[in-house]
Parts: sequence; structure tokens; C-alpha cells
Amino acid sequence: MGQNLVLNMADHGFRVAVFNRTYARTKSFMERCATEPCGGNVSAFETLDSFIKSLTRPRKVVMLVQAGDATEAIIRAVLPLLDEGDVLIDGGNALWSDTICREKELAGKGIHFIGSGVSGGELGARFGPSLMPGGSKEAWTYLEPIWVAISAKVDSETGQPIEGAQPGEPVIEGEACTTYVGADGAGHYVKMVHNGIEYVDMQLICEAFQLMKELLQMSSDEMSATFRQWNEGELNSFLVEITADILQQRDSGDEDHFLVDRILDAAGQKGTGKWSSQSALDLGSPASAMAEAVFARCLSAQKDERVIASKLFDNPTLPSIADEQKELLIAAVRDALYCSKICAYAQGFALMGEAEKEYGWNLNFANLAKIFRGGCIIRARFLQKITEAYQKQDDLSNLILDPYFTGELKERQSGWRKVVSLAAEAGVSCPAFMSALAYFDGYRSATLPANLLQAQRDYFGAHTYERTDAPRGQSFHTDWPNPMRPQQKV
Repeated sequence: MGQNLVLNMADHGFRVAVFNRTYARTKSFMERCATEPCGGNVSAFETLDSFIKSLTRPRKVVMLVQAGDATEAIIRAVLPLLDEGDVLIDGGNALWSDTICREKELAGKGIHFIGSGVSGGELGARFGPSLMPGGSKEAWTYLEPIWVAISAKVDSETGQPIEGAQPGEPVIEGEACTTYVGADGAGHYVKMVHNGIEYVDMQLICEAFQLMKELLQMSSDEMSATFRQWNEGELNSFLVEITADILQQRDSGDEDHFLVDRILDAAGQKGTGKWSSQSALDLGSPASAMAEAVFARCLSAQKDERVIASKLFDNPTLPSIADEQKELLIAAVRDALYCSKICAYAQGFALMGEAEKEYGWNLNFANLAKIFRGGCIIRARFLQKITEAYQKQDDLSNLILDPYFTGELKERQSGWRKVVSLAAEAGVSCPAFMSALAYFDGYRSATLPANLLQAQRDYFGAHTYERTDAPRGQSFHTDWPNPMRPQQKV
């Protein structure tokens, strides 16, 4: 990521100095630079001191290292070499609360600190990532020309990504996939939620794959063609596109088999999805699909236990699906994927709304949806619809309430319900589909069974409750062991 960001900056005419504590890696990178048209814009330094001294003031230093102790070590090493007014940028996936503390500490020393999410993987870093900077507005003025130049670009009217120019070609025009996010840790928080949404997006696609494979007995070629077709419509996205590619890949060691069938079903994770779920719990923001996507990875990692359990229980008998039903069910899976995706993004944006209130940020959700349209892993056509939803109503409390998304959910929910029912009947695990549907049904319900729950809490713990026939905010308590005794107003 760091090397490709350097080359991206150099492509756009910026003079870039590089340093790595392992100088052999720096030398290897400079050999790569020699083969690039922009290589003359890159200079390498063997010591941290010489690296810092080479920079023009106010210095702009970008760190791209592992979050946590590694980031903290770099900050402590760099800080004595910086002068007042210099800008230190953390481009890693740092925990937003750490960024809040670091920004406050460095501001007290006269140093600007920016925590910037960087999304798009290695290729995105090279030709245009999505960038989510948080810090002071003054700090952003120093970084803005660089971040705008190197970020991905999208068509301002359609929101579709514009293919990046190759090295040495003219700079492409379009809306930049970066914006000032907000104060202190806002940039890293938004990147964290982006990753939480990414977890759900990937899990939903995997569940669609599993349903097509197990229920519909589709081959990898058939599934690849289906995902490719879906990518032409409302489900157009980077993740759907690469899924179609993955399902066509043959095993290089055995061309008669598809590679995906040889990959062990035990998923890894780096923590940002977990952080998103933890933050949702802390803020009381229901992000159940996000949490289920994290737990699905945790469950997948218990491979040995799952193999043992699989021998103890018979699979339910799969329902018989006639050929004429197959296309209808494929369409239903598509609708289930789209509806679940809407709910996942609704949860993510609602979570950012709660964080905005908690941390005193001023987030522009239309702009955040805009910068997700290109460069990042969750880039998708329907982010244009999210942009438009927040442009029409900047205080929209939930995407489900926007007329476009309300209409889509009304039209497609029958297929969604059919797919979830079939999955349950056939014993196919679809936690994200099911959780998203439960969220939708709960959110659209005027009455939930929490009245009984509040009564239970008051019964065993005197936690009190509100009444439907009294103003909100008034609390009541009943001495439950004697049901004839009237409730008491608290």
C-alpha cells in the first residue's frame, strides 16, 4: 500500500521521499521506481533523520504501518524531529479512539495530526484509492491538494468510477473520492465503518453463492455467469465483479477443478469489523448484520469442530426444485442480496450518525457516500442512490425511510423472505440474510415485545418502565409479587 501510494503521488508530479527502517526494502523499492516513468520524483533515505530533513516545510509525513504498537513507535521516533506546523498523517487502520488521543496530544505540541482511512487495496493505492481524512481543518488544507490528486475519480452525474490514467498520462477529471470527514478520529471511524460494511457485503455475497451451490446445484461457471449478469444491474459493485472472476478461476495445479473449491473455508480478519460491532454495542446502534458477518468468520475458523459436528447431524432433505423454478429462485436470491445490502448500509450509516452525536463530529453523509463510489472495496452503483438520499434530506435518520429504498424493499421483500425460508428449511446457514431480514422486520414494526421485556426487568430488578397511556419520560414501577397492588409512579 505504501509503495503504491508513493508511486501514485509521484505520477501526479509530487516529489516524494521514502524511508523504511529496513533499508533493504527501500533499496528494492527504488529498483522498482527505476522502471516507472515517475521514478525520478522519488528519493530514498537510509536514516529517519535524513528523511525528515529532506522534506519541505511544513513537512507532510505519511505513515503506513500496522495499527497499535507499531504506529505508536513510529510517532515517538518521528515526533522529536518535527517542527511546529508540520503534518503527520496516519494512513493505517488505527482505532479511532487512539487517533482522538494522538491528535489532541500532538496539537498541544503544535503538530498537526491527521488520521486518514485509505481503502482500495494495493491496486487502489496505485491508481486511485478512496481517502477518508480526519483532523483539524487547518491540517486538511495542507493535505488536500495531494489527497484530491491521488484519489479515485467518479463521474459527477452517474457516480460511476472513471478508469484511472496509466502512469505518464494526463490527470483524469471527475469528482475526487476524498473529502474532509471531520475532527480528530472521524476519518478513522468512517474507515472502520466502511470495513464493517465490507464484512457484511462479502458475507452476503458468500451466502448467495452457498444458496446457489447447495439449493440450486449450480456449477461454478453458472454462478460466475449469474454474478456477472447481476453486476450489469443494481448490484453492480467491485465485490460482485471480482466474485464472478473468482468463480471462473481454475486450479493451476489441476485444471479440471475450480480454485474456490480447493480453498479452505476458514476466514481471517484484521479487527475493523469487530471494532465496528463493538462500537455499535457501545452506542446502542443496532448493527446486527455487521456483527453476524464478524461471527460468521469466527464460526468458519472453527473448522475442526464443524467437521465433527457435521457427522452428528443429518442434513435436512433439500426441497425438490424443478427447472422452471430455478430462474425464479435465482431472481429471489438476487432480491435477497439487494434487500440485505440495503439494510447493511442503513445500519452502517446509522452507526456513523450515532458516533457523530457521541463525539461531536459534523459528518456529511452525502459526501461520505460520494467518496465510497470509487476506489474503495465497497464501491457500488447504488452508492449513488445513497448520495442522492442524503442530498435530498441531510438529516435522514435511516436509509430505509428514503422513498427509493422504501420502494425497493417493498417490491423485493417477498423474494427475500422466500430465500430465507428455503435456507432455514434446507439447513443452509445464512446468518447475514436472516439477521438483515430480522432487522428490517423489527425496524418497520410499530410494536415489539419489549413491553414484556421491560416488565420482566421491573419484576426482578425494579428497573421501571414507561406506559403507553402516559407521556414519554415518566417511569413507573410495580410491586410484582402482589399483582393487586397498583403501580407506582417514579
